[in-house]
Amino acid sequence: MPETSHLEAADVHIVKQDGRQFILVGTAHISRASVELVHQVIAKEKPDCVCVELDAKRYESLSEKKRWKGLDLKQIIRSKQLSTLMINLVLASYQKKLGDQLGVMPGSELLEAATTAQAMDIPVSLCDRDVRVTMRRAWKSTSFFKKGYLLASLIASLFEETEITEEKLKELKETDVLSELLAELGTALPELKTVLIDERDTFLAEKIKRAKGEKIVAVVGAGHINGVKQALGEDRSSQMDEINSIPPVSPVWKVVGWLIPAIIIGSICMIGYTKGSAVAGANILYWILANGIPSSLGALIGLAHPVTIVSAFIAAPITSLTPVIGAGYVTALVQAMMQPPVVHEFETVLEDISHFRRWWSNKLLKVFLAFFLPGFGSMIGTWVGGFEIISNLTKP
Repeated sequence: MPETSHLEAADVHIVKQDGRQFILVGTAHISRASVELVHQVIAKEKPDCVCVELDAKRYESLSEKKRWKGLDLKQIIRSKQLSTLMINLVLASYQKKLGDQLGVMPGSELLEAATTAQAMDIPVSLCDRDVRVTMRRAWKSTSFFKKGYLLASLIASLFEETEITEEKLKELKETDVLSELLAELGTALPELKTVLIDERDTFLAEKIKRAKGEKIVAVVGAGHINGVKQALGEDRSSQMDEINSIPPVSPVWKVVGWLIPAIIIGSICMIGYTKGSAVAGANILYWILANGIPSSLGALIGLAHPVTIVSAFIAAPITSLTPVIGAGYVTALVQAMMQPPVVHEFETVLEDISHFRRWWSNKLLKVFLAFFLPGFGSMIGTWVGGFEIISNLTKP
């Protein structure tokens, strides 16, 4: 077991192991005191390396003032990462609301750690798991029926008025903002803790151990301190590949994904064979209308571009017959092409996202509306159209 002790500050812990010294600084991501503490510890200890609880993308987001400049929205849509971007924006917006009340940018202490180390010519190691992997593993770990609950809770958090009290700040120092946002889901979704906390504790500890030097300062959210301390004393290197990968889609869901369109197409063919081409044609028309109308209505509700509305009507009946791509990805891409967001809208999105009406004025948020609403309409149309076609097959 590693030898542990405390420095003068209650949020600083020392772990000694195999002749090396790991100085763990537990922080609150929206605390001015944490920013000052990080600077003081690094300046005093002059470590061989500074590890921070950031991945490359989050570090770039914090350090680059023009962080939206390199964002390729169309490529994000094509690679089916729009949902991940949306969740990241929700988390960032939640952090911003908390940070605005305290006058400190969320994650300032992590950026301070990197800045202070660079000023002292100390190597910096980004030790957190890619947030995209974390969120996708969290999504994969959530059951089909609980995904809706998770999404509803995330959306509800956008419009909550969160007041920072001394008690609230204390809670935030005992966890990180990502976990705090989902804390109330702990009972309903205990699997999230494994992905958001336990796996990241292991990942952080293994990356910290890989840092070069005998004296290492690691700056992490206070909620990770106990888990990282325990993981430092264990060899968990064999777990790294598994927890840094995205679980593949279950073969069952792949079968289901193709089975539904196969049943619908097969039913239409059987109707044509037993009842004639006219009846089959009527069912095909019903399928087109059942999918196209609610999907295009969703685009209309989102005040999408007219071309997007038309594309929703055309795409929904086709994409509903394949699990490869959904109508929402088609309509989001068309919307992004017809009304591309400008830089200003990227910069204000964290503020706009928490105001219901601004979703229809910010072009970036309208892309999300053009993704979710037509996709939801197409899903409704698939069940309505499929039920009608199968019912017609069984009718005498």
